[in-house]
Amino acid sequence: MDINELLAQNGACFYLIAFVWTFLEGETVIIFAGFAAAQGLIDPMLLLTAAWLGSFSGDQCYFWLGRHFGIRLLDRFPRWRRSVDSALKWLERYDAGFILSFRFIYGVRNVSSFALGLSAVRWDRFLRLNFAAAGLWAASFVAVGYFLGHAFRAVLGDVARSFSLVMLAAFVAIGAGMWLLHRLQKRRLIRVPPGADVVLPPP
Repeated sequence: MDINELLAQNGACFYLIAFVWTFLEGETVIIFAGFAAAQGLIDPMLLLTAAWLGSFSGDQCYFWLGRHFGIRLLDRFPRWRRSVDSALKWLERYDAGFILSFRFIYGVRNVSSFALGLSAVRWDRFLRLNFAAAGLWAASFVAVGYFLGHAFRAVLGDVARSFSLVMLAAFVAIGAGMWLLHRLQKRRLIRVPPGADVVLPPP
């Protein structure tokens, strides 16, 4: 089946995958999806929307978990405390700048919105900043993939279209491998005793 026909028939599923991926993880698939958009295989604006809403929704969910269940979850999973403490120190130092940029900071991004739920940041302020930050993040990585795709096509011409599906599948496989490796590394972390500088949110 031709790649254009495949994406035309399953386009909605592709955007749903982008939404779910960004809800749960990060930019891996989005860069290569931007690459496919540069070949005209998917709509870059729909991709941007799916990534934006997925990232925004995911971090709102993690913020809500931190706000309502954070203390209990930290008591149950004390190894999270080191990452939470690190995120809260970034917040104390940079405030709104951290909320707008934590998606780009490797090592604390996966726990930051949960940690922010434990902080004194008001939920409505986080919602506004998170929406803006998710848009900035999605636009950045869709643009990276899109411009790389155009550069690749400029070098190889129409051959780039023939490779797009294979490259996208390879990228998904690499991304899944990186995700699995990251999970395995997190399981090896030494459990640390309670002691994070957790700030209880206002009632």
